[in-house]
Amino acid sequence: MKKALVLSAMMLTTVVGLAKDIKTVVVTTQPQMHCESCEKKIQGNLRFEKGVKQIECNIEEQRVTITYDADKTKPETIIKSFEKFGYKATEVKEDKEKDKEQK
Repeated sequence: MKKALVLSAMMLTTVVGLAKDIKTVVVTTQPQMHCESCEKKIQGNLRFEKGVKQIECNIEEQRVTITYDADKTKPETIIKSFEKFGYKATEVKEDKEKDKEQK
């Protein structure tokens, strides 16, 4: 029983140590996305950036939502990477008070 308890504690410690710090950054681009080709260009180029896990483009709202591993990259690096393929990205700061009012 004692061995099983110790083994369980060790496994739990290992799992917690391997947990990743996944975060999200939302940006707008300049020039603006206006078609599916723009969306594919952004997704195709960003997927090679270190730490990027998921990329969602919304052409109507002119926003790109990027999910990334914070242990491998940071928002500034992701934003700077847009310049490699001809875009300028600006982080969208969400208004938390506005979000609370809508709920």
